[in-house]
Amino acid sequence: MKTTVAGRIHSWDLSTGVDGPGTRFVLFVSGCPLRCLYCANPDTWHMRDGRDVTVDEVMAEIEKCQGFVTTAGGGVTLTGGEPLLQPAFSAEILRRCKEAGLHTALDTSGFLGTRATDELLADTDLVLLDIKSFDVNTYRKLTGGELAPTLKFATRLDRLGTAVWIRYVLVPGWTDDREAVDGLARFVAGLGNVERVDVLPFHKLGAAKYEALGLPFPLRDNPGPDPRLIERVRDQFGAYGLAAY
Repeated sequence: MKTTVAGRIHSWDLSTGVDGPGTRFVLFVSGCPLRCLYCANPDTWHMRDGRDVTVDEVMAEIEKCQGFVTTAGGGVTLTGGEPLLQPAFSAEILRRCKEAGLHTALDTSGFLGTRATDELLADTDLVLLDIKSFDVNTYRKLTGGELAPTLKFATRLDRLGTAVWIRYVLVPGWTDDREAVDGLARFVAGLGNVERVDVLPFHKLGAAKYEALGLPFPLRDNPGPDPRLIERVRDQFGAYGLAAY
């Protein structure tokens, strides 16, 4: 069924292995309420920098790739930016994808979790939940936002039985504190819907975007994690019975 629902997006792309299972059509939705110091996509922060599209236009692009992504065990992932900044637009795309028989994933910080209706989540097969830090003060300094809404959203997803992959960006000096990692692992292990935890090493691949936008990259001089630190944090999650990668 055609629709007139529209939104603003940055772009779309195909990816394998980083945005959910299989090869996926990834839609980068414009706008984000957080300003994570390590953000690799500062060009998606502002709605004004996006372009207007209708859901029908997005679905036309998805349909071109549907056979390929389905055969490759994938589906469609909404990311950004923050898809829940445009909940009606995101909900309609997820609904249309489910009607088309596609696996759906929502990549979100959970900060705007209250904007996700139960209907939107019913059309979401998997939530990629980015929990930036389990320390309240670090979370605020790292993102400019508050941790509590994300934790509340996580418990709601558990209650609804929505499958979740936790994404945790490992930044030396910021998110490598043993006690904070243990606290997050303990919280996540208490949920019954988390299938895996992805420990994502901090990188600087987005540095050129900051330069192009005339913005300073806050963590330009911050080192990435070494293999031993990555393994230590994965082991911390694993100690609580979580599958960590």
